[in-house]
Amino acid sequence: MNLKSERRGIHVDQSELLCKKGCGYYGNPAWQGFCSKCWREEYHKARQKQIQEDWELAERLQREEEEAYASSQSTQGAQSLTFSKFEEKKTNEKTRKVTTVKKFFTASSRTGAKKEIQEAKAPSPSINRQASIETDRVSKEFIEFLKTYHKPGQDIYKQCKLFLDTMNHKRDLSIEEQSECAQDFYQNVAEKLQTRWKVPPEKVEKAMDQIEKYIMTRQYKYVFCPETTDDEKKDLAVQKRIRALHWVTPQMLCVPVNEEIPEVSDMVVKAITDIIEMDSKRVPRDKLACITKCSKHIFNAIKITKNEPASADDFLPTLIYIVLKGNPPRLQSNIQYITRFCNPSRLMTGEDGYYFTNLCCAVAFIEKLDAQSLNLSQEDFDRFMTGQTSPKKQESDSFSPDVCLGVKQMYKNLDLLSQLNERQERIVSEAKKLEKDLIDWTDGITKEVQDIVEKYPLEIKPKNQALAAIDSENVENDKLPPPLQPQVYAG
Repeated sequence: MNLKSERRGIHVDQSELLCKKGCGYYGNPAWQGFCSKCWREEYHKARQKQIQEDWELAERLQREEEEAYASSQSTQGAQSLTFSKFEEKKTNEKTRKVTTVKKFFTASSRTGAKKEIQEAKAPSPSINRQASIETDRVSKEFIEFLKTYHKPGQDIYKQCKLFLDTMNHKRDLSIEEQSECAQDFYQNVAEKLQTRWKVPPEKVEKAMDQIEKYIMTRQYKYVFCPETTDDEKKDLAVQKRIRALHWVTPQMLCVPVNEEIPEVSDMVVKAITDIIEMDSKRVPRDKLACITKCSKHIFNAIKITKNEPASADDFLPTLIYIVLKGNPPRLQSNIQYITRFCNPSRLMTGEDGYYFTNLCCAVAFIEKLDAQSLNLSQEDFDRFMTGQTSPKKQESDSFSPDVCLGVKQMYKNLDLLSQLNERQERIVSEAKKLEKDLIDWTDGITKEVQDIVEKYPLEIKPKNQALAAIDSENVENDKLPPPLQPQVYAG
């Protein structure tokens, strides 16, 4: 196994994190490398193109149907007056069907606003339902916050209530369409705050954070990892992948972090805690805050280890190592939730957007990680992945005197477990070999016996008659003298 200091497969140029359209904002793999703004533009273009194609198809079908109907009318000629009402009824029904087809393929923006207002008037059972403690707390905080905005605060509250009612009537929409509605709402409210109500930019950002918190606290259970998506399947695949990569060491990733330093070890533990805690948050901004705190702990750990500020090339490998070591629950679902329902301005710029983009790159790297990425041979990589062996652990004698006894004992136990594992594998291998030898020996003996039996078959002869006595044919046995008896003579 050859471990080189050369980094292959981990380095990511910072230009690759930006939107591929060149707008200067951070891109996202979920948006095919675009930023939120450019992705929405591309999405709308594709959607308008599809609507236009559907509209042209509907018009063509309408013309064909009208031509077929006109030709059938011309062949019939003059009809009786008794059929006039029937023909009129048929024409009206045909016109209604064509109009329905046109409305179906018309862009939703023409009637969307009116439909949303009508749906918003219907009472929502989910809004009237008893809210949780957290929801009540967020509502009170939101109302207290809006009081500082006076008149704009009332309009903001009405807009939020209207949006929630509208979303409650759009549960049957796909998660992408619900995300589009949320992004449109964020954009419209931000524009109104800046243009109509003349709110300063710093207050607009605070207001948008509170609006997102108020809305997504209520929508969380409906839009986080919905059953209509494959988010849960992706979560299980990533968790299984990370568990299979438990053997990856910091040296393989060229991680510039020395966990033997107590302060660095504490930073690593805090970073893992923050990335795991992300799943317990309900608001996208709070999940982003966990990612940001995790990243800052990583930068501090690198800085303490190297005694100099960390670079981007140091940060990404360390983030990958933290993800592998922590194995955060529902990682893909959290990433998708942030991508779909977070305020887009946070993902496009700032440190939150930078750290989130790096996390997406780290997950993508883990999913595609191979032997070349870790500077390993394919044979070693396959053996590690199948669990046949594990990388050699650090010898206890090579520890510095400052290392605590617990760490030394841990590595001793790991070495002992590794030796026991190898011994167990060797015993199992020899036992299987012995079993095979016994089976082969038994089969060989059985075959030899069968060959001998076939070569020298056993013939059972009939039982011979008993031999007759010597004097059996002598009829005068009774006239024979008695046999001689021994006698003793004196002297």
